[in-house]
Amino acid sequence: MKRKLAYTLLSPLLAAGLLLSPLAGVDHAAAATPVKLAATAKTSAIGVYVDDKKLSVSKAPYTKNGVTFVPMRELFKALDASVTWESKAQTIIVRKNNTSITLTIGNKVALINGKSVKLDAAPEMKSNTTFVPARFVAESLGGTVKWDSANQAVRITTEEYEFQKEYEEYQNELNNRTKYTPKQIVDMYDDSVVTITTNKGLGSGIVIDDRYVLTNYHVIQDSSSATVTTIDNEQIKVTGVAASDKENDLAIIQTDRSIGATPVEVGYSSMNVKKGDKVVAIGSPLGLQNTVSDGLISNIMYISGTRYIQTSAPIDHGSSGGALFDEYGELIGITAAGYTSQADLNFAVSSLYAAILMEDLPEKPADNLKFLDPTLPATLVGESNEKIAALLKDQFGTFDTEQGTAELSNWKVTKDSQGWLVITTDMDPVFYTYYGGQTKEDLRTWAINLGSELHRMLPDETIQFTINFDRVFGFEPRGFDSSEVKALGDGKWEVKFPILDMQLKDQLYIDLRN
Repeated sequence: MKRKLAYTLLSPLLAAGLLLSPLAGVDHAAAATPVKLAATAKTSAIGVYVDDKKLSVSKAPYTKNGVTFVPMRELFKALDASVTWESKAQTIIVRKNNTSITLTIGNKVALINGKSVKLDAAPEMKSNTTFVPARFVAESLGGTVKWDSANQAVRITTEEYEFQKEYEEYQNELNNRTKYTPKQIVDMYDDSVVTITTNKGLGSGIVIDDRYVLTNYHVIQDSSSATVTTIDNEQIKVTGVAASDKENDLAIIQTDRSIGATPVEVGYSSMNVKKGDKVVAIGSPLGLQNTVSDGLISNIMYISGTRYIQTSAPIDHGSSGGALFDEYGELIGITAAGYTSQADLNFAVSSLYAAILMEDLPEKPADNLKFLDPTLPATLVGESNEKIAALLKDQFGTFDTEQGTAELSNWKVTKDSQGWLVITTDMDPVFYTYYGGQTKEDLRTWAINLGSELHRMLPDETIQFTINFDRVFGFEPRGFDSSEVKALGDGKWEVKFPILDMQLKDQLYIDLRN
């Protein structure tokens, strides 16, 4: 599955960059053996057109041995190239973007970016005017050349002009697309969105081929098994991950047999969306299969380098990996995250990255696929306390909430006199001061997940995990237990108390401070 080039590179976001960026390196082999233009009668006037505009010249172009010669300066100006004339050496130096051409009067060897290229005809000097072979020069600078025999004219088209015409055609196509209602979009793609059940949880997915399903990386992360459930309640086993992009939170999973659903075309439509555009989301929030919601594009933003589409279309846990369509029925995003709030703050990863990821797919489903490598080891039995603390800091050093990301620091792991494994860490006191009361349920969910992983990696340990508030004040705070306030001297007081206390072995207990 290869990326479609036609028009897709010419989105509003990319077109300006393409038009201003250096041209790709020319095919010097092709430039070395130019096709001769048709010979014309010496009395015929030859017209030269650059990007459909007739070139105004001081001296008339002419043909010689089937090669058309054009006055140097007028041609290079029309091609937007700079030219330097070295009179003593009778040498012409032409530069445009990343291409440099050196030509010498009477010499059939030119230099393109320092490499020698043989010419069919050398530049000539006539009546104090320098003439250069039109086809060789134009093609060496990335253009195309055609002979218009009916009008006895040379027609040169630059790469920039070709891009601009394609872009205008593309914009015309965009402006004339058919708009669909949410119901029509559901009729087209309801069977294309599936529910993904892993041994870790629930998510959604988008059918993009007979046995391939696009989803979020975090839906399949740390899973060792998964099934896909279709709109017809058919369950299909997942054999592994065919391609993944952790940085942009995307993965493509492969099923063990045909899904039998309508594949969704994945392209670059997300680059054309704007704030205020209407969208439709299909996913399985809280496991409610193929729930449909609609809304607007609220914003377009980059988070850690990834382009996200913010939308007011409601989603929830289980919607991750679902489809976000624009009103033209084109996939523009993969729903990835949402916050429970009156503002409907929901986010989808741009489908741009999915289109790029699909290039990594094999042409046929592969045998013996594997799931993603786990982020946590199978066991921590026998590891030192220092290594356990380092691992927890790396993998659990932050947790996300609707109010932002909370940081945990000062991780310590010890064994107490009763044989308990005691793990402590401190929460950012500023974050807790502002948001502690609002993030209790997020913290509880995060801690349950941590407790499950700790028990899996250390099944025989009795574990106590504590998150502390720890901050120094310039006054003696009131209302705390005496054990929670400590005088440090010089008018400084330390306040330290447990925000969360979790204990586990065969069962789990969690206490959160009110």
